[in-house]
Amino acid sequence: MSQSSQKLSVKEKIGYSLGDLAANLVFQTLMTYLAYFYTDIYGLSAQDSSIIMLVVGLIAAFIFNPIIGALADRTQSKWGKFRPWILFTSIPLGIVAILAFTTPNFSYQGKLLYAVVTYTLLLLFYAGNNLPYSALSGVITGDMKERNSLSSYRFVAVMFAQFFVQVFMLAIIKSAGNGDKSLGIEKVMTTLAIVGTLMLIVTFLTTKERIIPKPEQKSSVKEDLADLLQNRPWVIMLALTTLVFITLAMKGGSYVYYFENYINKDQLTSFVAPVLYFLDRIGLSVFGNDPISAGFGLFNAGGIIFMIIGITCSKKLADKYGKRDIFGLFLFLSTLFIIAFYFFAPESITLIFLAQILHGFFYGITIPILWAMIADVADYSEWKNNRRATAIIFSAMMVGLKTGLSIGGALTTSILGHYKYIPNAAVQNESAIMGIKYLVSIFPAVPFLLGVVLLFAYKINKQLEIQIENDLNERRK
Repeated sequence: MSQSSQKLSVKEKIGYSLGDLAANLVFQTLMTYLAYFYTDIYGLSAQDSSIIMLVVGLIAAFIFNPIIGALADRTQSKWGKFRPWILFTSIPLGIVAILAFTTPNFSYQGKLLYAVVTYTLLLLFYAGNNLPYSALSGVITGDMKERNSLSSYRFVAVMFAQFFVQVFMLAIIKSAGNGDKSLGIEKVMTTLAIVGTLMLIVTFLTTKERIIPKPEQKSSVKEDLADLLQNRPWVIMLALTTLVFITLAMKGGSYVYYFENYINKDQLTSFVAPVLYFLDRIGLSVFGNDPISAGFGLFNAGGIIFMIIGITCSKKLADKYGKRDIFGLFLFLSTLFIIAFYFFAPESITLIFLAQILHGFFYGITIPILWAMIADVADYSEWKNNRRATAIIFSAMMVGLKTGLSIGGALTTSILGHYKYIPNAAVQNESAIMGIKYLVSIFPAVPFLLGVVLLFAYKINKQLEIQIENDLNERRK
């Protein structure tokens, strides 16, 4: 296959990116609101919420993902290996997303069982959809620069999903339910599920699999797993992905508690008043007169807007200096602004918002690079073993993602319980306030810093990227 035939049209890049926009309407909701939904809306204790998120999440990580990865790599159809999975799981994923955020009129034990079943099904269908979707990026093109470009398109789409969920969703939930947050979140998730399903179908229709392993490259699951365990860059990326998503789940799930319980409401009201006045004047009074929802939304908006700016800078930096070095540098810089939250008083609204913006910019540069690095690991495996097993490599990374998400989410509710957090209390005790402060600063900074250290052992630098790309292009001719 010639290098020119692996160039991607803008239409295909946008079509592919819509798949992650759809998936992140679910994923960002899980990361931002699942702990809050279980404790403050659904009515579970912090301890039970923590157990569900940890146990079900780890089952999904270590059972669902490897099985789906192995099956996807061995799928044979006229549409390719991975695109059929995106198509046939799109509707079930939408249905289960609605059910998982529905509050039935059951006893506490009944609600506990319902939460376990629906969360398990949600993670099963999410894995069945998003794992093949992620693996698809490794077979759309073998051109490293095109892959970096595709990642940038993809993660701009992710940021749009994140923007909606983190900026507007809390206010829309309250508004849609007329104060009943359980009814509001059901209505919002129904709309998101319909939109997301349609986007996934568009992704299926607009993409093409170009890298097709030769018949002699077929391998058994045992051989694929053996290749993985001997693949040092894969082991490092697995650990790195886990650490990154522990941090994302921990801080992302803690901000809503931070705004409702830590930040000074009078200072926040004064800070957001000009923005609310402007939105009201132009007919966009989506936040109403709720300064908490408005402050939470604007705080997230600032971070996400600058994440998008960071993403747009990512490709040029990665092309020039290599993915590994850029990822490590900017992950470290972004961590400094997580740690900064430890020093902010409840009245330091301006500094809190400024730290979020700077964290968003520096972290945004790393976002597309992580997934492009995982695709590089699939290339490294093929280069080293002369066999390509794209999905099982991505499934291993999804193990890291789900493990990180599960541990981070469980830590959030567990730490809240440890510090005596009381759901829906008008005023929290000093211990709970301190726990919430730690949850947005010191605790989530640790996994990021460990990730930076790990990258010193990751050997796929820019020089090796170029060598692998050239060698594989010669083989594929």
